[in-house]
Amino acid sequence: MEKQNRVELLAPAGSYESMTAAVCAGADAVYLGGQLFGARAYANNLDEEQLKQAIDYVHLHKKALYLTVNTLLKEEELEEKLYSYIKPLYEQGLDAVIVQDMGVFAFIREYFPKLPIHASTQMTLTGVYGAKLLKELGAQRIVTARELTLQEIAQIHKQTDIEIESFIHGALCYCYSGQCLFSSIAGGRSGNRGRCAQPCRLPYTQDGRKQYYLSPKDLSTLTILTELIEAGIYSLKIEGRMKKPEYTAGVVSIYRKYLDLYLAHGEGYRYRVEDKDAKTLFDIYNRGGFTEGYYKKHNGKDMMFLQGREGDGPERNDALFENIRKNYIDREKKEPLTGSVTVIKGEPARMTIHFEHTSATVLGENVQEAQKQPLDEQKIRKQMEKLGNTPYFWESLEIITDQAGFLPVTSLNELRRQGIDKLKEELLSPYRRQTAEPHIYPGKSEKADIPANRKPLQLHVYLEKTEYAESLLALDGVDALYLDSCVYDTDELSRLVLAGRQYQKKLFYVLPHIFRAKEADWLDGIYEELLQSGIDGFVVKNYEEMEYLKEKSCPLAVRCDYTVYAYNQRAAEMLREYLAPEFITLPVELNSRELKHLSAADSELLVYGRIPMMVSAQCVRQNTKGCSKTPELMTITDRYNNEFPVKNQCRFCYNRIYNCKPLSLLSRKKEITDIAPGAVRLDFTTETVKEAAAITKAFINAYKNGASYTEEPWDFTRGHFSRGIE
Repeated sequence: MEKQNRVELLAPAGSYESMTAAVCAGADAVYLGGQLFGARAYANNLDEEQLKQAIDYVHLHKKALYLTVNTLLKEEELEEKLYSYIKPLYEQGLDAVIVQDMGVFAFIREYFPKLPIHASTQMTLTGVYGAKLLKELGAQRIVTARELTLQEIAQIHKQTDIEIESFIHGALCYCYSGQCLFSSIAGGRSGNRGRCAQPCRLPYTQDGRKQYYLSPKDLSTLTILTELIEAGIYSLKIEGRMKKPEYTAGVVSIYRKYLDLYLAHGEGYRYRVEDKDAKTLFDIYNRGGFTEGYYKKHNGKDMMFLQGREGDGPERNDALFENIRKNYIDREKKEPLTGSVTVIKGEPARMTIHFEHTSATVLGENVQEAQKQPLDEQKIRKQMEKLGNTPYFWESLEIITDQAGFLPVTSLNELRRQGIDKLKEELLSPYRRQTAEPHIYPGKSEKADIPANRKPLQLHVYLEKTEYAESLLALDGVDALYLDSCVYDTDELSRLVLAGRQYQKKLFYVLPHIFRAKEADWLDGIYEELLQSGIDGFVVKNYEEMEYLKEKSCPLAVRCDYTVYAYNQRAAEMLREYLAPEFITLPVELNSRELKHLSAADSELLVYGRIPMMVSAQCVRQNTKGCSKTPELMTITDRYNNEFPVKNQCRFCYNRIYNCKPLSLLSRKKEITDIAPGAVRLDFTTETVKEAAAITKAFINAYKNGASYTEEPWDFTRGHFSRGIE
């Protein structure tokens, strides 16, 4: 779509009605999901015909429509369903797809090359490096993480020319989007698959006090909207595909009003939000009031809805909702036309229509000589102004006639219908595309081949306590240690590297879970020291770190954690092509059957550890007891008395919330042999040093020495290894 303004107001649509309401209320673009692969699987998503109608609807109104394909796809879904799903929408003129999965990214780039790709907020894009990477790969736009400050967004804008889309209103997730496994692990409904059960909105107990520790207030940025625009945000995104049409239309209408005020006056203009408009937003929906989110602060108790509603929500403003419905939902949006109709005796009737930069001209029957009552201007106008059930009205219509001719009313009506149809054709034809035919379809996915000459299985151990390293370095059977940068300092690395060499161990430095401007500055300051320490390489957890190391031409080996998602072979191939990692960690949400499709000699599989279910800029310690600037271990307890460890990682100022039980696959060696990873991995987070040593020895016995275990000798969960996710 040709850009109409320097800013886009982007609205959610969980249904066809919400889509039309958003357009009527003033949205420049809408984003919605179809029956597959959208991050809101439980919304009233559109089927293929409805999606095609919606694409035409927005284009007739000179707006845009983006399709959410922002979930992670399993191998068979990507190779067997995605092409047939996207093809008719691509041909209809779909404006863009919003994508999380790198495999989907690669697939669309290959088979639908003219379709713009927007990198979803689910990709956890937090800085300049991620923006550069996605730009290089072919993304037109990135959707920033909600946690970024205005300064961080401005930095992305200044250093890249990629479009920036950011959230301005609606629900806030507690966890960085794309990093949340809470719903998945606790209940089997994965947020990465559009099925989040929102466990963050439930109460938890901490030190005997029950509150909604994981539930932020809703975001509202109306008072700072101008600052967001001037920071470089092009697309202003409203959250709410699960909300009703009244919510969408009401919120859009308020933001449209103030956005237009700003656009009319230009940069530097500041408005005052009228009390009645603030109240309208509040009455439409709020969660314990509003917050301006992270744009001006890193975190804070005032951003949280700790008390919860407990069934005592605000009274519904029925009059407001009735008014919204009347103005934006029950009323069809009409576009202004200008044009002319020429009725001259002896000539074909002619109609010309203009809408913005598009024109259409049609010819009708020859005008006959009038025998009794010639057509005058009034009679012609009466018929030609009957636009009825079309999305148009006449702003001006010129009637040119010699008042000497005659045409049947049916002929005038047909001329009008042909004119409108021709205009629609002229408006829609630029959006239509053709796919290359005949198309060579990739076909059904097969189980990945197991290399004929397999190398011995390696055992890697990930450590989140400094005390672990000493006891595990000397263990025969451990091939590599992963040292988490949250706890290991550079002055410890040289000593540990020397000890590692003595025991023939490789040591890797694990970069932060979240990599923002502050972390980039930190790594800049110690990068050369890390290279000189003798470490063997880095473990990266996100796209930001991938690009950082690539720009540095890092001479050391790089390994990708499972947070750099590779749900399918195409995603894995993208990672290998871009970064050439030594190992890619297999996803923790796939079951044993699905993992077989991803087998490769350069993959590793997590077989033990408490999985971080949330990584948040918020801090449970700060929001309950105040900030101590000292890392510590806390717990929160759910309604079933499950205790979830919480660590405040003060070096990088984020929280990790872990599963109540560790994943353990000690007794599943046979299934893992069939998957054929190049390595298995143990993660130690909250265990004692003694426990970590005992667990490591057990896995060495099972996976390297041939010992057989029928059950784990500790409390555990199988995670998704057996059940998988929907």
